[in-house]
Amino acid sequence: MISLTDPKAWDRSLWNLFGSQALSGENVTEHTALTYAPVWNAVSIISGTIAALPLHLMQRKEDSKRIADDLPAYRVLHDQANPFMTAMAFREVMTAHVLTWGNCYAEKVRDGYGNLRELWPITPNRVRIRMENGNLVYRVRVGNDNIDLPREIVLHVPGLGFDGFQGYSVIAMARKSIGLGVALESFGSLFFGNGTNPGMVVSHPQSLSAQAKKNIEDSLGKQQSGLGKAHRLMVLEEGMKVEKYGIPPDDCQFLETRGFQIPDIARWFNLPPHKLKDLSKSSFSNIESEQTSFVIDTLLPWLVRFEQNYNMQLLTPSERALSGRGRLYFKHIVEGLLRGDHASRATFYKEMFMIGAMSQNDIREREDMDPIDGGDKYYVPLNMVAVEDVGKEPAPPPVIPGRSPAPAPKRIPMHTTKIHEIGG
Repeated sequence: MISLTDPKAWDRSLWNLFGSQALSGENVTEHTALTYAPVWNAVSIISGTIAALPLHLMQRKEDSKRIADDLPAYRVLHDQANPFMTAMAFREVMTAHVLTWGNCYAEKVRDGYGNLRELWPITPNRVRIRMENGNLVYRVRVGNDNIDLPREIVLHVPGLGFDGFQGYSVIAMARKSIGLGVALESFGSLFFGNGTNPGMVVSHPQSLSAQAKKNIEDSLGKQQSGLGKAHRLMVLEEGMKVEKYGIPPDDCQFLETRGFQIPDIARWFNLPPHKLKDLSKSSFSNIESEQTSFVIDTLLPWLVRFEQNYNMQLLTPSERALSGRGRLYFKHIVEGLLRGDHASRATFYKEMFMIGAMSQNDIREREDMDPIDGGDKYYVPLNMVAVEDVGKEPAPPPVIPGRSPAPAPKRIPMHTTKIHEIGG
């Protein structure tokens, strides 16, 4: 058994254990897999959605919280990761890397005060990890040279893996599924490229010389091969016969197999099939629940994974601790998914306003609108009472000197007065 402190345990690559050729004969790598439409769609929709979510650096002190937009680390992950890359582009690249290679890496650049100033993504296929004296060392290939970087200046977010340090390549694990899909696409392209009757056998009653065989092959190939030449008249001489050879696409269930590959890829990336544009099992009644499944089952684990690694690797121990200035932490604003849905956003604001969780200015701030006078008040419905006050008479109104007391309001019986009898 190899110990984690043994460099051999870190030099081994899952990629080398499996190879890059699928059983279908297709060469499937992290780059070639993206040419397959369902894989590209899965990677782009997850990485794009996560990158589009607002990511805030929060500061919590006692019971109050605020967005720490005055700190350099906030601008790096919210506005601009480095002089050539926006924060969204950086986060999209990092998510795409961990979705395909199982790991994503970035170099951290800090100023003389230790503040995070820049993040530069590193392609995972150029990185190898090893353990030296109890510390992780990242060997990065730059051209023909190898550079060793300590963990202090490398941001590493691993995906699913059995050792907790490195994630497994999803493409390597799904190589057979992806290879089958790519092979089906190649078969379909060749089928239509060679005509609708591929694989013909032409027989001649007599033996032919090599030159005669070549002449017949060239003549029939130019005349019949190709999608635009599929239904041309074929003229045969000297008693030649044509026999169809091969399995027709309908016999090998070509279309059914291609349709099955889309939900198969969705399983590998834990996506609802409708996100890969497969609406065969979707309807108006279940599309909303599938959208909820996309957020809870697909996005939420990745959001928590990124947030915890950002907190652990980008913030110093004093910034993460409950110090005098408060604790810092990164948080994705999942409500950003409602940005393009005006009806759902309005319903959310209305419900939060009605229970006193948000004020008018809170709502206006989320919509990038200026505050209004008197908009900081919180309102609740007047006819709501606490459970412990059910059945009690309301307190009489105060008596103002010089005025006669107002008559007590009549209490309207409500179903809530029987709340203590439910289940009794």
